[in-house]
Amino acid sequence: MREHDLFERYESAFDGADDTMRRKGKRTNRIADDAGPTRRGRMTEEEKLRVSRLREDQLSSADTPEDGDRWSTWGDADQGPKPHPEWLITELAAVDRELGIVKTGKEADVFLLERAIGDRSTLLAAKRYRSNDHRMFHRDAGYLEGRRMKKSRETRAIANRTAFGRNLIAEQWAVAEFAALAQLWQIGAPVPYPVQRSGTELLLEFIGDADGTAAPRLAQARPDEDELLDLWRQLVATLMTLAEAGITHGDLSAYNLMVHDGRLIMIDLPQVVDLVANPRGPEFLDRDVRNICGWFASRGLPHEIGDPSALVATLLDVAGMA
Repeated sequence: MREHDLFERYESAFDGADDTMRRKGKRTNRIADDAGPTRRGRMTEEEKLRVSRLREDQLSSADTPEDGDRWSTWGDADQGPKPHPEWLITELAAVDRELGIVKTGKEADVFLLERAIGDRSTLLAAKRYRSNDHRMFHRDAGYLEGRRMKKSRETRAIANRTAFGRNLIAEQWAVAEFAALAQLWQIGAPVPYPVQRSGTELLLEFIGDADGTAAPRLAQARPDEDELLDLWRQLVATLMTLAEAGITHGDLSAYNLMVHDGRLIMIDLPQVVDLVANPRGPEFLDRDVRNICGWFASRGLPHEIGDPSALVATLLDVAGMA
């Protein structure tokens, strides 16, 4: 059965539904599971600490711009996919200024950042994975299954959770999220544009208002019946896009979805799971679907529309795993 035929079972639940949610085109390549941090040589823990302190000293030196916290780090970072959005500022003479914290989490904190040059400015979300002393990765062993490091030493360090291994895990989360966002953005999934990655810091498109007010999470939404049906249709389309790419979110809930101007946007993707390479891939997919279906059911979505078992079966079929 073709993928768009499978999707018709959901389309039929809506009167006057348009065809914007039909998925077309060939299946995209899966996100590489062996993407790892870009590293040159091997540094001891002492050397890494020395470099970290040197960077901190540089940031606090006289070279810091008078009207900001640092110069743009665009030139030293992995950059987001092209074509770059028109709102993005890429000039190296731009200045970054922190405006406050947006969200704290188990693995990372998110700050509001303004990047400006001349009379142009844009708001960004700076997601920073915590230092080795404070990081508390959530069930990382299961998520890391199927991700392979190129060097056996790195694989052993991660398995043994040494200090070196935990640092690698932190950077792997950042690399994995940046890669997932880049690919999903390119195939049209509703995710924030990934501006750049430098070490364990991601700069992302800020989802919110021009005054710096972040968009609410889906968990905070109180949609009426029509709004609920529209959000559900958007969710199914997003999950099918991920399934076509062979992945699932891995930790999906109403707290990992934002609603901005009626548009559903998926966030927090460091634990993205490859449905094939990870032996527990279907298990993670099933949990993602049941978690989010539970929220929609609690808001009044009829079971015949939001049946989690039917949706899981469809997504596995779309992913070629039926």
